Amino acid sequence: MHYDYIIIGSGMAGLNFALNAAKKGSVLIITKGKLYEGSTWLAQGGIAAVFAPGDRYAKHIENTLEAGAFHNNRKTVEYIVKKAPAAIRKLQQLGVIFDVGKKGKPALNLEGGHSDSRIVHCGDHTGRSVEEVLVKKVRANKRIKILENVPAKDLLVKNSTCYGVQIIKKNRIDNLFGGCVVLATGGLGQVYERTTNPHISTGDGVAMAYRAGCELKDLEFVQFHPTALKRGKDPYFLISETLRGHGATLINSKGELLMNGIHALKDLAPRDIISRVIFEYEKRAPVYLDARSIEKNEFIRKFPSIYKKLRAEGINPQKQTIPITPAAHYSCGGIATDLKGRTNVKNLYAYGEVACTGLHGANRLASNSLLEAVVLTARVPRHEIKSATIPDFPVPPHKRQKSTATIRKQIQNIMWKHVGIVRSRKGLDMALKQLTELQKKLPGATNRESITTSNILTASLLINKASLRRKKSLGCHFIV
Repeated sequence: MHYDYIIIGSGMAGLNFALNAAKKGSVLIITKGKLYEGSTWLAQGGIAAVFAPGDRYAKHIENTLEAGAFHNNRKTVEYIVKKAPAAIRKLQQLGVIFDVGKKGKPALNLEGGHSDSRIVHCGDHTGRSVEEVLVKKVRANKRIKILENVPAKDLLVKNSTCYGVQIIKKNRIDNLFGGCVVLATGGLGQVYERTTNPHISTGDGVAMAYRAGCELKDLEFVQFHPTALKRGKDPYFLISETLRGHGATLINSKGELLMNGIHALKDLAPRDIISRVIFEYEKRAPVYLDARSIEKNEFIRKFPSIYKKLRAEGINPQKQTIPITPAAHYSCGGIATDLKGRTNVKNLYAYGEVACTGLHGANRLASNSLLEAVVLTARVPRHEIKSATIPDFPVPPHKRQKSTATIRKQIQNIMWKHVGIVRSRKGLDMALKQLTELQKKLPGATNRESITTSNILTASLLINKASLRRKKSLGCHFIV
């Protein structure tokens, strides 16, 4: 079967690209879970864009560069920031209903690292609201075919040209061919013991791209969100920093303000700084988020999802402090691409979290992720590969194997302990040795579980090796 466009992944990047690509040709979306099971669905905060009268593009650009430790690609930052308002309006035209303030203009929240209120949002469930609209539009488009619960095994690449993708469907491995192949597979948070990422965020895109010969960049920069709810796990429930933008504070076990005297922005300091402070303090005692200053009706109105989750966990945020911990949240690095999504492999493109455009630098600024996904997927490349020019790709047999769950847990433990929020040369060397030993124990990747574990291990080794190459601390990468 041959399609003009094959998209692997169904978050905001994949779905928005699909809608734009359908104007030019036939589209196939492949997703390893349901359409709505990615990180976009879980995104709370919103999309950063300059709308406030006193705000300026220059401020948003500078905030992005500062958060990224000036490791960003400035031209990329400028391009995406200046395209943000138009991208928001395009989502509105599709049917996304953002919260509005005075005179019908977008209501804007303040988040960590931002100098101004510029977060366009839908309550505290922006990702879900956007995803619902995109899914509805995609399902209604007759030029788009959808394959759910179908994991990708590998990209079909010869002579640095991508011709399609190998998939697993109903315990069978098949080849699918496309004129243009897009990776929109999201992040890799599941390589860590603690993460806010959903179960499907196992680094598949990065691992497949690596095997295909793609250039990878900045994988050492894994952002940890400082305020995940320390109840339950896998994934940890995220408590948006917008809550801190509305007055919630970080406190220690004695009730003292945790960030006083540490950073000028205090509770709204960049995520890497707050995560390290909490990580170190947690070695001695718990850390809490104090939202008792936020009146109940305002809390419920502005943060309905968070309030519902807290109450389900037996926490009354008007009377009790909220136990929190940092958790792996976002990969700032990934497959190196330009602003058109092009990789160094012909006919292969990447968008969203799996890609590294240079927007985020060494540490992503809050609410710039959905922004990047929607802006860059507006430009659709030509579908170049024709069915008559496709070489032969053998199809391996599908085999059942012993469970790799134990190996997966060992990988996650090693990564959290040695390649996490705070790293050391000794710890990174130890992790490399341990991960390499696990690689020898892993069976061949011939079914869904073994492929996923193999991808987690590949992504972990790539992060580990990238961290070893960077000798000095920068942004999310902190060496002691």
